[in-house]
Order: sequence, then C-alpha cells, then structure tokens
Amino acid sequence: MKLQSTSNTQIETPCIRNCCLDEKDICIGCGRHVDEIVQWRSYSDAQRKVLMSLAKNRKQQRV
Repeated sequence: MKLQSTSNTQIETPCIRNCCLDEKDICIGCGRHVDEIVQWRSYSDAQRKVLMSLAKNRKQQRV
C-alpha cells in the first residue's frame, strides 16, 4: 500500500493488483468495497484517507 500526500500529489490507490471480491463485495487485496473502488477517482484526499483507514481495518478483521 503506497500513500502519498504532498500538496501536488493525490493519495494513490491502495490497489495491489490482487482483485477478488468476497461475499460482501470487499476486495481481498485492498480491503475496499466495490463501490469505493469504482468511485475512487472522484474522492477528495480527505475522503481517500478515511477510506484507507476503513480498508485497513477490514483487512485486519479478515486475518
């Protein structure tokens, strides 16, 4: 997972190219819901930070 948050750079996608959705439509690779993946480009950096935290928590719960 790569995070960049400089004034000229947006937070990059947490995608690790291991896309596979579980029964709740959560990607087992990055931890995002399919709707979050589709809408990623439209989110602000603040929204992306929140989603990164949610995705991290989802992945930790999976383990």
